[in-house]
Amino acid sequence: MSLSAPITRLREAYGDLDGDELLAAMLREFPGSLAVVSSFGAESAVLLDLVAQVDASLPVIFLDTAALFDETIAYRQDLTQRLGLTGVRVVRPLAEDIERSDELWRTDPDACCHLRKVLPLAQATKGFKALVDGRKRFHGGGREDIHTIETSDDGVVKISPLARWSQERIDAAFIERDLPRHPLVAQGYRSIGCWPCSRPTLPGEPVRAGRWAGAAKSECGIHKVSKTS
Repeated sequence: MSLSAPITRLREAYGDLDGDELLAAMLREFPGSLAVVSSFGAESAVLLDLVAQVDASLPVIFLDTAALFDETIAYRQDLTQRLGLTGVRVVRPLAEDIERSDELWRTDPDACCHLRKVLPLAQATKGFKALVDGRKRFHGGGREDIHTIETSDDGVVKISPLARWSQERIDAAFIERDLPRHPLVAQGYRSIGCWPCSRPTLPGEPVRAGRWAGAAKSECGIHKVSKTS
């Protein structure tokens, strides 16, 4: 399938960039209409550190689903202060959607994610032309072939500055930049979402094996990209 003209141009101009270089280039391409979406999860500090270096005031959207670990909430507060991020926006689902999804994670996790994550994020990102995320190929679970620049079906450009980074490069960034780890990493969590649907990753398992374990599900639905990108 052919790529859209805007994505073709962006990839030709910036497809060889990643990390802070790609992030800085996208700030120039989308002044005032670029935002970061972060879970403040196991590896989020690396991307957020790049944001702090390039523009600490860049909007960072954090989805508080009302089902997160207490450690994640504390980590978000600590990391925001430590990195000097001034654009963090805490987004929550509607109270009625929280009530409707109270037990959905047991019976219909897709519907639960839709109410707690997809709907509030869609509302929070209105007006932004490009969104930055922390997805990486080595995580697997359908992310093996992601590009650093993609697009969603609604035309929003998806930027993944760490898409090509390896686990070793991520670990090195934590050490080089003296970045704090999420408290649950020490307990074996390598991918951290809502507490009912996250567990520690067992030795030899893919990074995201602890998300929705035992279910035919690997994504929450907020990272859907166009099939032509």
